[in-house]
Amino acid sequence: MTGKHTWAIPEGYIPKESTGPEPEMTSHESVCVLNATDEDATVEITVYFTNRGPIGPYEKTVPAERTRHFRLNEFEDPEEIPRGEDFASVLESDVPVVCQHTRLDSRQAENALLTTIAHPGE
Repeated sequence: MTGKHTWAIPEGYIPKESTGPEPEMTSHESVCVLNATDEDATVEITVYFTNRGPIGPYEKTVPAERTRHFRLNEFEDPEEIPRGEDFASVLESDVPVVCQHTRLDSRQAENALLTTIAHPGE
């Protein structure tokens, strides 16, 4: 079995500004999910803030033996994730998956890309 059912990403921030062509260079956060099982994964992502209650869950599907990269700046339902605010997120899946976090910060022409593996739960 590859993966876990729960992943935490303590770091999150979507810059308000971007430089370069859209949507490729739009500043964003991504949650990259690998589903190596033979079943489709239903994942729920809940977003936590420093000064307000959480929003979500945002429900997504990762087909069996596939990967999906979800840009958090494109999440709209139940509401958009605010730009320029610190947040964290927890991903819960009904089948084991592997989760990684990426941020593209294109506020300056000299872009920055950050990526790290999320913290697996039990």
